[in-house]
Amino acid sequence: MAQVKNGSLTADAYYQVRAEILACRIPPGQKLVISDLCEQFGCSLGAMREALSRLTSEDLVEVEPHKGFRVSPITEDELQDITKARATIECLCLESAIKHGDLKWEANIVSTLFELSKLKVRHPDDPERISEEWVETHQRFHEALVAACDSPWMLRLRAILYTQSERYRRMSIPLDPSVRDLNAEHSEIAEAAVARDPKRAIAALRKHLRKTTQILIKADVVKTHAI
Repeated sequence: MAQVKNGSLTADAYYQVRAEILACRIPPGQKLVISDLCEQFGCSLGAMREALSRLTSEDLVEVEPHKGFRVSPITEDELQDITKARATIECLCLESAIKHGDLKWEANIVSTLFELSKLKVRHPDDPERISEEWVETHQRFHEALVAACDSPWMLRLRAILYTQSERYRRMSIPLDPSVRDLNAEHSEIAEAAVARDPKRAIAALRKHLRKTTQILIKADVVKTHAI
């Protein structure tokens, strides 16, 4: 029973710290003091160490010899690499989904797109922050697009790359002075997918993914955080 409890505490610590890192509330490059994290999240030293080790395996946290843990920094090179890899894998997943998707697949895309279009990207009380409800729905929308892909391995790789790009995407939200029309971008991808037009859908998806990269590079944010 003690092992189950410890596992639960580790899982809780993992999900809590992971959420803070992905939301950039714990910023890239920041040193992670285990005792401080234990106090903040109400867990044991052992549970937090295990949680940080798990986050290290996901490349969200790194270990520095004789210095301990810190949040993995973000860099322009990594951003470019993640974007290229994600665009390649996600477009392959989308192409497969268009080929194999049924009526339920189409309906899920349409319904999730509608739900997403009704939500505000920015937090109502703090325009510098992204809405967590929008984040969750946005993730479901992108998952709906590729849900009919017939390759479980490609879907797993897509999910890993989606997570790795999350910090970058969140940082881009307050940086776009043109007020990016995300609803139009999402609609373009969805409409092409449901119309079974893989060429148009893939082009729209690539453009959508690269937009975030362009915003961050133009703002010079990735270089600022490359520690």
